[in-house]
Amino acid sequence: MKASKKNIAVAEKADELIVAIAGNPNSGKTSIFNQLTGTKQHVGNWPGVTVEKKEGYLNYKDLSLKIVDLPGIYSLGAYSEDELIAKDFLLSKGTDLVINVVDATNLERNLYLTTQLLEMGVQLILVLNMYDEVSKKNFNIDIEKLSDFLGVPVVRTIATKGKGINNLVARAVEEFRKDMAINFKIDYGNDIEREIAEIKAILDSNPGINRDYNTRYLAVGILEQDEHIIKEIEKEITNYSINRIRKSLESIETETGEESDALIVEKKYAFIHGLVNDVLKFPLINRNEISFSDRIDKIVTNRFLGLPVFFLIMWTLFKITFTLSNPISLFIKGFFVYLTDFLETFLPNIGGVVFLNSLFIDGIIAGVGAVLVYLPNIFLLFLCISILEDSGYMSRAAYVMDKIMQNFGLHGKSFIPLILGFGCNVTGVMAARTLENRDDRVITILINSFMSCSARLPVYIVFAAVFFPGKEGNVIFSLYVLGIVIAIFMAKFFRSFLFKNETGTFVMELPPYRLPGIRTILIHMWQRARTFIKKAGTIIFAVVILIWALASLPVGVAYASQESMIGRIADFLSPVFSPLGLGNWQATASLIFGVLAKEVVVAALGVVYSVGDGGLSTVIMNNFTPLKAYVMMILTLLYTPCIATLAAIKRETNSWKWMVFTAVYTFMLAWIIGFIIYQGGLLFGLK
Repeated sequence: MKASKKNIAVAEKADELIVAIAGNPNSGKTSIFNQLTGTKQHVGNWPGVTVEKKEGYLNYKDLSLKIVDLPGIYSLGAYSEDELIAKDFLLSKGTDLVINVVDATNLERNLYLTTQLLEMGVQLILVLNMYDEVSKKNFNIDIEKLSDFLGVPVVRTIATKGKGINNLVARAVEEFRKDMAINFKIDYGNDIEREIAEIKAILDSNPGINRDYNTRYLAVGILEQDEHIIKEIEKEITNYSINRIRKSLESIETETGEESDALIVEKKYAFIHGLVNDVLKFPLINRNEISFSDRIDKIVTNRFLGLPVFFLIMWTLFKITFTLSNPISLFIKGFFVYLTDFLETFLPNIGGVVFLNSLFIDGIIAGVGAVLVYLPNIFLLFLCISILEDSGYMSRAAYVMDKIMQNFGLHGKSFIPLILGFGCNVTGVMAARTLENRDDRVITILINSFMSCSARLPVYIVFAAVFFPGKEGNVIFSLYVLGIVIAIFMAKFFRSFLFKNETGTFVMELPPYRLPGIRTILIHMWQRARTFIKKAGTIIFAVVILIWALASLPVGVAYASQESMIGRIADFLSPVFSPLGLGNWQATASLIFGVLAKEVVVAALGVVYSVGDGGLSTVIMNNFTPLKAYVMMILTLLYTPCIATLAAIKRETNSWKWMVFTAVYTFMLAWIIGFIIYQGGLLFGLK
């Protein structure tokens, strides 16, 4: 039975309302969350796992609303980690109210999760999102009838435009204060209902289960053969009761000739189908009309045009990123040059200690400043990626790449973690958990570091701007393409020699194209870019101080000289990189520290050459050639991932073996490709 709300979450804080947002992927759930919380968000992980957990806050009159964004799921079947997290959170009674966001244009699919939530007994508001597209598709929804059928309030929203959000908040608070029990029930037919009643009676006889859970929901879950529910129930009841429940399952199969889980799903969809037919109205429908999304898809998912369109969009993305951000980057670069000149005059005049002067000018400004100059590029890259995601194109890109990926032993669904790797390899590695098959998951994780994350972008930009002026976008695009090609070929290698099982079937929903909301894409951009800023203020800052200290010691040697500690360490290891044309100790030092964080490659160069970004370009031009510069960029792309990515690989695979394997094989592969390009370039007379 439904536990009293007054004894659950609200007991902790009388003026706080805990609201969970649940819904299918592509229903606009995250857009609703962003509209409700704005920038008042906290991103962490769910306890015990690395699935991202988003929480935000909203004040409404005398109440503080804590909003929890549950993972996007199609059901509470607990077949994936996301489904298990959502189910555990809801069963634990950690929420006062659930906002169930559904795509108003696809009720039949979305309402399956709704029926499960209602059977669970949670207090719920149904949100019909993207309601503007209902009229575009020439049909209407009878809101009152839908609300009467389900017994819960129904609210219309257009999240991308912020429409209906205020009404949603008001209805949520109103519903919370009613504290009404949910009495939703699907009639599964006499045979199944008899067994539901039998199992419910068994569960009701156990005070622990009766107090904590809606036992009808648990009984239906048992008949659905939900392993998670069955496992939890078996901990609470006797062997005699377990045998009685098994007899109920056998009884249904004997009487109907079908397994109980198939019958439950069939009855649920029959209920949903009847409900949808009752509430939908089609006064003007033209079934022969081709939708706007279908017209675009004839081009972007065409088997001949789809791939060229994808690469054209990616090339345009990087061209825009470099071209539009360049003026802002030059302004920031000028600021650090001015700041360096100012401090060189100001610090000695106030009696500053020599080593502190060096710390500020040669260490912090030269290192952190060299990275922050490229912040506009990072923001623009994330802005473009957010637009592609929210418009619906990324799903098409995954569809287009599926056949190619299947040919090379990759699951089509692997494309999403790989695309996320362009933002951050840690995110890409974590996203691989959506792959059900372990072999598919591990292969995707092992190749994700070849996706050129945003941390590598400052390295590309500084070298491309010096040696390839006017062609920076093309050069950087070639590195991203090279990463994709290497990843695909390594996936084929792993599938052939390490993981010989076949890949699973790829099924993916293609959401309709939508014009992204400005507020939503700006929030997405900021959420990703602030991670880069945070790293600049923490990890990169700390590493820069470490590099500066190593460049200053032992006392008495010239700063950042070959006799300094960093010079001696790098000089000892530089023969490893000599066949690649990078035998100078400064390049070696930057690559060593780049394992801590890829942005540090540029920061380290700024420190060991004792220049800020203003002078770094000149120093690079004097110490590298175009061929060496390209090899340096290739090494940055391919060699050992950063510490954070290696840690994520360890967590996701639960194995030190795969973490060490990734660190070693990526370095070896980078060295071999760098050697081939450099020595091959020399043979062809390239500089």
